[in-house]
Amino acid sequence: MAEPRRLTPLGTPAELRGECARIRSAGQSLGLVPTMGALHAGHRSLILRSLAECDRTAVSIFVNPTQFGPGEDFDRYPRSLEADLLLCSELGVDLVYAPTAEAMYPDGFATWVNLRGVLVETLEAAHRPGHFQGVATVVTKLLVTARPDRAYFGQKDAQQCAVVRRLAADLDTGTEVVVCPTVRDSDGLAFSSRNARLDPAARRQALAIPAALAAAAAAHRAGETDPERIRRLILGRLAESPDLAVDYVAVVDAETFEPARQVSVRCEILIAARIAGTRLIDVLRPGTDERLAVGAGG
Repeated sequence: MAEPRRLTPLGTPAELRGECARIRSAGQSLGLVPTMGALHAGHRSLILRSLAECDRTAVSIFVNPTQFGPGEDFDRYPRSLEADLLLCSELGVDLVYAPTAEAMYPDGFATWVNLRGVLVETLEAAHRPGHFQGVATVVTKLLVTARPDRAYFGQKDAQQCAVVRRLAADLDTGTEVVVCPTVRDSDGLAFSSRNARLDPAARRQALAIPAALAAAAAAHRAGETDPERIRRLILGRLAESPDLAVDYVAVVDAETFEPARQVSVRCEILIAARIAGTRLIDVLRPGTDERLAVGAGG
């Protein structure tokens, strides 16, 4: 079997714009998978979805400094560009965009994208001030430069997905935002680049997160629709892992992120927690995403 074509990453917005323009001028559709690298099975699923639905696929690899706040893990965020390029080559990705921070935010950069309303004021926004300004700005730059037909994101980052859907619609980008199901490891933990920092003991305690969501899914299937009772159930399960520090548990409308009045398929159940210095998030859409392994805390 022939070795895959080695991809040379594009490094500037002008290079990305030119390559994507050539794809469009050939009448081909373009899918974009924005990532911060350290690619894992979740990213792989997004890439495969794009390859299946679009004529050409581009993957961006950029650890975006503007979405990290003071004291967060920007410097420690895993980086594995060579391995990421190899995976993209093996999968058949057409373009990889791996700019530097200086290319994305050159001297004099002064334009930031800020949404308004509950969507960017609560939960992740409250715990990570400035995070969504950084996310919205970098995603807008990618959509403006590449002009993809579709952009692919993982449901685990549920609030980010809602922000991106909103900005793509409000700014008339013409890009369809495709949200793909969360991909989980065999023990139920949602794949994340940050998982690599968990030692075996921390990972065992982190399994309380999918276990709590599995318990919430079971309660909903049994007829429970009260958001506060679901929250208390989840908090009880998370408490079984004593070193797990919970940032929030919330039941929200999946589009607006207003608190839900009733648990239904229109809701998302969200968890954010920290273990051994690593912050993890997870999400359940009741009735539609209940393929959860039951982990064990402690």
